[in-house]
Amino acid sequence: MNKERGNLWAQTAAASLLAGVVLLTFSPAWHCGFVNYDDPVYVTGNRFVRAGLRWAGIQWALTSTAAVNWHPLTWFSHMADCQFYGLNAAGHHLTSVLLHTANTVLLLLLLQRTTRAFWTSLLAAAVFALHPLRVESVVWISERKDVLSAFFWMLSLWAYVLYVEQGKEPTARRKFYYGAGLLCFALALMAKPMAVTLPFALLLLDYWPLRRERGLAFLVAEKVPFFLLTGVSCLLTVWVQHQGGAVASLALYPFAERLGNIPLAYGGYLSKDFWPVDLLSFYPHQPLRAGPVAAALLILGLGTGWVLWRRAAQPCLLVGWFWFLGVLAPTVGLVQVGAQLMADRYSYLPSIGLWIMIAWALRSLAIARSALRNPLALGCAVVVAFLAVLTFRHAWIYRDSESLWQATLQHHPENLMARDNLAKWLVDQNRLTEGREQCLQALAFRRDDPEARWNLARISLREGRIDEAVADCQKSLSAQPRDPQAYETLGQAYLKKGQMDQAIQAFGKALDLQPDFAEAWCNLGFAFVQQRRLPEALSADEKALELAPDFALAHNDLGGILRQMGRTDQALEHFRRAAELEPAFGEAHYNIAEILLRQGQTNAALAEYQLALAKLPNLAPARARVAEILREQRSDHGR
Repeated sequence: MNKERGNLWAQTAAASLLAGVVLLTFSPAWHCGFVNYDDPVYVTGNRFVRAGLRWAGIQWALTSTAAVNWHPLTWFSHMADCQFYGLNAAGHHLTSVLLHTANTVLLLLLLQRTTRAFWTSLLAAAVFALHPLRVESVVWISERKDVLSAFFWMLSLWAYVLYVEQGKEPTARRKFYYGAGLLCFALALMAKPMAVTLPFALLLLDYWPLRRERGLAFLVAEKVPFFLLTGVSCLLTVWVQHQGGAVASLALYPFAERLGNIPLAYGGYLSKDFWPVDLLSFYPHQPLRAGPVAAALLILGLGTGWVLWRRAAQPCLLVGWFWFLGVLAPTVGLVQVGAQLMADRYSYLPSIGLWIMIAWALRSLAIARSALRNPLALGCAVVVAFLAVLTFRHAWIYRDSESLWQATLQHHPENLMARDNLAKWLVDQNRLTEGREQCLQALAFRRDDPEARWNLARISLREGRIDEAVADCQKSLSAQPRDPQAYETLGQAYLKKGQMDQAIQAFGKALDLQPDFAEAWCNLGFAFVQQRRLPEALSADEKALELAPDFALAHNDLGGILRQMGRTDQALEHFRRAAELEPAFGEAHYNIAEILLRQGQTNAALAEYQLALAKLPNLAPARARVAEILREQRSDHGR
């Protein structure tokens, strides 16, 4: 009894230590911010998510196909983060790290429960948790769906194991565990559809370590509800991604090329799992060459043959290998979604199979040759520590968009997506010279790169070269004619040229493509104002604020419209809101001052004029008003 209690304490301490090491290894995440790769879609630019858990947002999440996926549970988790943390990125990262830590502990306890081999289970769980390939899933905020889906995947496996442990009699408790497993599977699918392979994983667990002897037909029939959920999720996902244009056509990626990419993708994941260097945020497709395809097929064939040969003596090898191949299957490119060949995040659950293979193979070796036990244990500890160091270092690349894309370009200078996103970030930071350099390098790789042309247009617009901005927008749209951002930038350029009809047309096209584009609605309203079409301008700015209630410019523009319509009190309210949202908004302070002065609140108006000048020192009308007020005050004092 004392020995069992001692083992329990040792195992509890080891599991707690692993959880602590995971938290420490991913601690750089709390110093990282949002990045411009999907984070605006999932959090920073999503009005429903930023509002927190609200009924309107819940309704939207249940029906939305934004980000070309149906994953309402993921949206709920981001909303909850915004509810508690606002846009403090550290809080969002903390949630993901805690989920990953929970997944690690659940995996450890699941393997220990089913195999009674705690230290072997600890090794498999530790390598899974601390491997550098986990960084993208854990530290990239937009990949919350990975760790969240995996959390419910693990709970579903746990419920299934408890269901099996109840025996063959259909007791109430057994039915409960089956239902709980099915519910958790549904929740995993609602977080990320990649969980569709869970029924396949359950069949593997039946073979080992559960060793159920019920016959394959029975085991498959038992999981029919799970397979039905898989079928529904697959159909829904393919439909959503086709509707969103995420599924590449056969013209772009021919079927033969897709077949050739499958072994390359598997080979790529294997190489990154066992030699985690040059990890990228985006792995573009490479031209197919017979040599690498043949080598990858040979490795896959040898691996499959070996585990089949050893299946009687070491069934863990077969389960681990086919877990890796099967769970990864939806992402290896037969149905090509996006432009990537592979992605680190896709390895999150599949890699567990590899570490089961390795851990139990080492266990068998240690049992067969007891003299190797201590050296093997020491070697495993060194490998796990080395992986943790690599992961800690790799996590820092997500500290901001610049570090993320610079790290990618360091290893793959021709990565257009990385260069375009880096250029976009530099332009957003008003580092226009550096942004232009990135755009020109992108165009050297692809002459019609629409993102580079769009970024050049934004640079030209800020530098006052309006005709160049128009030309670059048109070139961008000729290569990518359904880009709402390029149309919106083109509309801004026409505004600068004073061509209001063309500007309205461009904003209209942007809104046809993206009806929730708040900036386009705001700029459309401004164009209507220039044509004295105040009712239409009012409607456009109200729509902008409906979409983005904290949009300072829209509040200011709406205030200007209301003032022209004689609704001064409402105008003042919107000007004040604009200044509150953006304290450096000098024009809003000037507009507040103008209304206050006409209302006879001279001292309050003077304070607002001075705030406006602090932000806009060259604002001549404000300077003239201040001089006039001070002159009158001195005159009154003299009398």
